[in-house]
Amino acid sequence: MKSRKEQAEALLRQYNQQHLLNFYHDLTAEAQESLLDQIFSLDFEQVAALFDQRTDSPAQMENELTPIEAGVWDEFSEERKQQEEEAGWQALRSGRVAALVVAGGQGSRLGHDGPKGTFNIGLPSGKSLFQLQAERLLNLSSQAGRTIPWYVMTSPENDGETTEFFRKADYFGYPREAIFFFEQSVLPAIDAEGKILLADKDRISLAPAGNGDCFAAIKRSGALADMKARGVEWVFYYNVDNALVKVADPKFIGYTISSGASAACKVVPKSHPEEKVGIVCLNRGRPAVIEYSDMPREMMTAQNEEGRLLYDQANISMHLFRLDFVEKGADYPLPYHAAHKKIAAIDEQGNPLKPSEPNAYKFERFIFDLFPLADKLAVLQVNRSEEFAPVKNKEGEDSPETARKLVLELHRKWLLEAGAAEELLEGRTVEISPLISYAGEGLHLRISELLEQEQSI
Repeated sequence: MKSRKEQAEALLRQYNQQHLLNFYHDLTAEAQESLLDQIFSLDFEQVAALFDQRTDSPAQMENELTPIEAGVWDEFSEERKQQEEEAGWQALRSGRVAALVVAGGQGSRLGHDGPKGTFNIGLPSGKSLFQLQAERLLNLSSQAGRTIPWYVMTSPENDGETTEFFRKADYFGYPREAIFFFEQSVLPAIDAEGKILLADKDRISLAPAGNGDCFAAIKRSGALADMKARGVEWVFYYNVDNALVKVADPKFIGYTISSGASAACKVVPKSHPEEKVGIVCLNRGRPAVIEYSDMPREMMTAQNEEGRLLYDQANISMHLFRLDFVEKGADYPLPYHAAHKKIAAIDEQGNPLKPSEPNAYKFERFIFDLFPLADKLAVLQVNRSEEFAPVKNKEGEDSPETARKLVLELHRKWLLEAGAAEELLEGRTVEISPLISYAGEGLHLRISELLEQEQSI
């Protein structure tokens, strides 16, 4: 009978990936077994197919795009706003809503050694992105009279660090039984010759398979069954790297429910025609998101009769999905998108390789490729300055500095709206804890208390 190593060698020869065992004899027995486990876990047929398709982007059919209708929250009557928000609160009070954060990424682009959700953008309080989100959920749960279940999608790379971060923080005061951690799948990185990269002598280079794996991972992990057992009917989905995300926003929930749609998307107007954001629109009459790189310039700059951008609905990765839509999406064969990236690896001699140019392909599925499955997509346009502070880059646009500024400017606006005198805020930096206010409510009686603090509360 062949040994495991001999079986691995035969498998690798079949797919021309023998280099994965080049450093086998340099490894400890434990590391050898780990490497063999990784090799046997790979679907080499899938890897070969992905490599063959790497230059084929899923067809976007640009010539069949049309704008999508969106509700604009700021243009609703006060009566409608109250009705939508109350419908959302009813769903929260009855336990029909869960929150889901996509948090499988690392903070390496931010210069942060750890999961992105553990990153502190530099607020006076020093709170991480995870803590800001936990406290918003705690506030809502308190107002709703019941805890909102929180599902945290990690990756194999950061799951241990993420769960340990939560544990050391005592889950930020969130009930442990209300948090469900689960992992998304990963795929190997492949170079221009179709060779799978090694991250180290005993470790294959793996990258998360994208947020489009989310629904499949929910089902695979048991999170879907957990949602059903809790009576969840709606899942609020968001990315971890938005410092202003209104997690489980009652207004958005109510708007979606009253629309009769099975899926919904929050959008903001583009800041400028060339902004690098996906655009929510219709493709052949079906809901879609078109990446900025796939949109011709004439469509980027096209204007309507009022002089506004025709394709103006920027996707900010805040969605609401009915649970039957999640179930349907869990089994749907989404396409993979290839991205040519700079991926750290080791060279043929086993030395660390940090490329200055893209050297390999990673493959991802995108959640918005499920949108065409929805008979109707509810789209709500919200205020960018109140809801969108992405943390993508170490410096410049969408950086910790810009996100921090947006958060503190919003808190200053809340205080002014609550009746604080502008001269009292001059020269002050006041951060308002999400435990005190979710969206600026309830501050008019606490202005003096807030301003007594040197920096934040």
